[in-house]
Amino acid sequence: MAELDERKVKILDAIIRNYLDTGEPVGSRTISKYSDLNLSSATIRNEMSDLEEMGYILQPHTSAGRIPSDKGYRFYVDNLMKEKEQEVTEMKEFMIEHTEKMEQVLQQMAKMLAVNTNYAAMITAPSYQRNKVKFLQLSQVDNDQILAVIVMEGNIVRNKMIPTREALDNETMLKLNILLNTSLNGLSVEQINLGTISKLKEQAGIHSNIVSDVLDALAGALQEDEDLEIYTSGTTNILKYPELRDSQKASELLSAFEEKKQLADLVNDTLTSEETGIQVYIGDESPVKNMKDCSVVTATYQLGEGLQGTIGIIGPKRMDYENVVDNLKTLKVQLDNVFTKPKKE
Repeated sequence: MAELDERKVKILDAIIRNYLDTGEPVGSRTISKYSDLNLSSATIRNEMSDLEEMGYILQPHTSAGRIPSDKGYRFYVDNLMKEKEQEVTEMKEFMIEHTEKMEQVLQQMAKMLAVNTNYAAMITAPSYQRNKVKFLQLSQVDNDQILAVIVMEGNIVRNKMIPTREALDNETMLKLNILLNTSLNGLSVEQINLGTISKLKEQAGIHSNIVSDVLDALAGALQEDEDLEIYTSGTTNILKYPELRDSQKASELLSAFEEKKQLADLVNDTLTSEETGIQVYIGDESPVKNMKDCSVVTATYQLGEGLQGTIGIIGPKRMDYENVVDNLKTLKVQLDNVFTKPKKE
């Protein structure tokens, strides 16, 4: 990218962002409205001509505006990663430095929650929620393979190789990139429904099989999860309540806390819910089968940049809900104070 000076970078970025938002070719007048550019339409037209000559944008036959080329899309993907990488790194370093060891802080908070409520408590380490599509790019690797670069919320990137039956020319590849981005940008895997898929396949025509493969790869990428760190405390508190002391019930509950797989399911249900406040699951409402005789109260804490975690309390249905909710609210504030990085002046 050494051939692009700062002005060209800003104009190209503006073209790509506008095109992703509208799906319409972008003209110089639209770009001139960007307040931080302070350039005349004539200057912008000259720069756009240079960008077109360099292969970053192209001009459809039916319009005076420009759209990104594959080379332009590649520029956007590569620079999108760099744009937030430093911020994310600084946030992680701050969290570790400020708390010395984040695990110790979370374990201490889980213990405090269990003591204050006299129930079982759990806290997850913050993780990036990336279940929405931010950007897609297809590139021909050879006659038999296409590389799909999938960018998700939190600027997490997944690369998937997709087999093809034929080589695709640059124009076809560009059309597929435009089609996929204008149709899928900002959607979660749950929002990509049969109607969306049918319309995509219809628009892709003879290349509908490639769209199907991309959607399969996308679903897999969105559902990939890193190992979830879950800290628990007060598990044996459950045994203090007669209705949960039955040998089979107690065994199932203790097993859920030891193996943590079911706790992970509970966390995923909480994080994917549209509710961002405190949630109460009573009996059969719980996503965890072994907790049908319990009440589960959860809360999501958010640290910005898509960084989220879950706090949970598990106890009998006759739990002291007021005390539990008060403790969760207090802990959410404490977590925010501990892990949120002060804004730069």
